[in-house]
Amino acid sequence: MDMLVKLYELKPDRALEKRLADQDILIRRVLAPELKALTSWIEPRFGAGWASEATVATMRQPPSCFVAVKDGELIGFACHEATAKGFFGPTGVDVSARGHGVGQALLLATLLDMHAQGYAYGIIGGAGPMEFYRRSVGAIPIEGSVPGIYRDMLAIANPSEVSESEKLPTEKQR
Repeated sequence: MDMLVKLYELKPDRALEKRLADQDILIRRVLAPELKALTSWIEPRFGAGWASEATVATMRQPPSCFVAVKDGELIGFACHEATAKGFFGPTGVDVSARGHGVGQALLLATLLDMHAQGYAYGIIGGAGPMEFYRRSVGAIPIEGSVPGIYRDMLAIANPSEVSESEKLPTEKQR
């Protein structure tokens, strides 16, 4: 189900920013030369579809994809304008980094960027953790939005369908 967010009511969260800074986590806009590193990180964790959407968001000027980085390593990402105008997503945080505010910070940075680009409302497409979005940014469900924009989408490989031998090695393993 899709969710709707009032972007004009969002404000930066200085306490969250400090919490991440204290953990040496940086939230920033991705750079185009980082595209391969980004999509190579996304695909085995979240699938080819999300990697494709992140590619579209990274290729925009300015890029509409944000990353979370700790100790020079990617730990999360969030995009907007990837599937449709006014849509937030996809977004993902590495399992090891969850529960530290990374997802919330990425969500807020991305939605604030949408507002700065002139949007009054944002749509969270195919929202997974609906309670998280409701609690974090006051998102509300859009009734009748399933399957929505994602209907008739081509089937793509899920990360669980990739065998261990088919997974690409990370940069550190090469």
